[in-house]
Amino acid sequence: MTGSDPSAAEQADEGQVPQSVRWIGGESGHLEILDQTLLPGRREHVVCRDVATVIEAIRMLRVRGAPAIGIAGAYGLVVAAGEAMRSGLSPEAARSHVLAQAEEIATARPTAVNLRWAVERSLAVLATLPVESLPPLIAGVLLAEARGIHEEDRRLCAAIGRHGAAVLPDGGVLTHCNTGALATGGDGTALAVITTAWEQGRRFEIFADETRPLLQGARLTAWELCERGIPVTVLVDSAAAHMMKSGRVSSVIVGADRITAAGDVANKIGTYGLAVLADAHRIPFLVAAPSSTFDLSISSGDDIPIEERAADEVKRPLGVQAAPEAAAAANPAFDVTPARLVRGIVTEHGVIAPVTQETIAEMLSRQP
Repeated sequence: MTGSDPSAAEQADEGQVPQSVRWIGGESGHLEILDQTLLPGRREHVVCRDVATVIEAIRMLRVRGAPAIGIAGAYGLVVAAGEAMRSGLSPEAARSHVLAQAEEIATARPTAVNLRWAVERSLAVLATLPVESLPPLIAGVLLAEARGIHEEDRRLCAAIGRHGAAVLPDGGVLTHCNTGALATGGDGTALAVITTAWEQGRRFEIFADETRPLLQGARLTAWELCERGIPVTVLVDSAAAHMMKSGRVSSVIVGADRITAAGDVANKIGTYGLAVLADAHRIPFLVAAPSSTFDLSISSGDDIPIEERAADEVKRPLGVQAAPEAAAAANPAFDVTPARLVRGIVTEHGVIAPVTQETIAEMLSRQP
């Protein structure tokens, strides 16, 4: 069931960047997702009391950002357990229901690794319970794990912000898509680096790409920065080269949806082009992501599945007819930047530089 709670949600979030994902109540409670498709104009939450609503919210980008959809996926399993409780299923049937719904959730978006990671982590905890465990116990255990994943991400974001601020060069910085509080369980990844540096008293120009076709940079990143009282300039995506050549952009920092064992980075479409431009202008190109975004099972970015989204997102962005109906449209949601173009990867453990399979393995072996 979907719904919105604009009055309570808006009052609770007034004057600050609201949580993108939150759980209301105990094991019989529900998930609320801030509908990011309505920002910056309206703040409304989708009320998720069934798994179908959770999956729809993930697929339709009502919740987006690799860490945030991972958190939503973990809470989605609690929603599945709640369905089992309300249906009066036996312990065995309840477990089977959660497992079936888990696969549906995990495959809702294929590129970001955090979604499956969070689902599989929650299922590993479920596997420790006796088969005869009652649905309320299953829900309680899954809720504790989801809350743990959520809290961990808050801490990881803070650590990423600190490590990244220490290496962020002076001068104008450009970021792409949205990597802030809306995309994570905390203050963000790449955007947390920028806001942490700002909070430390450093002052520099901040540029946010529009990020076509859904304008996550213009609608979400710029909105977050404005909510924090931090000046930001929105750029059309095609202005990046000019801004680098003019010297106003001195570095680029982006997030990631999946990083291979060798350091190839899948991120929002347009990221690879920025990396090529940064390399051509000899400015640092940095990536910020938690260790959960690394997929050590693959070495090459060529093996990362790239989500192809609906043509209407290109032909009718935000409902505005921008191309003839008869025209075709390609809409890959992500691209892959090879490791050789990445100056460093900021994680909760520190900064990986140079970016190689060996330095990644060494950094990820550290304790946070």
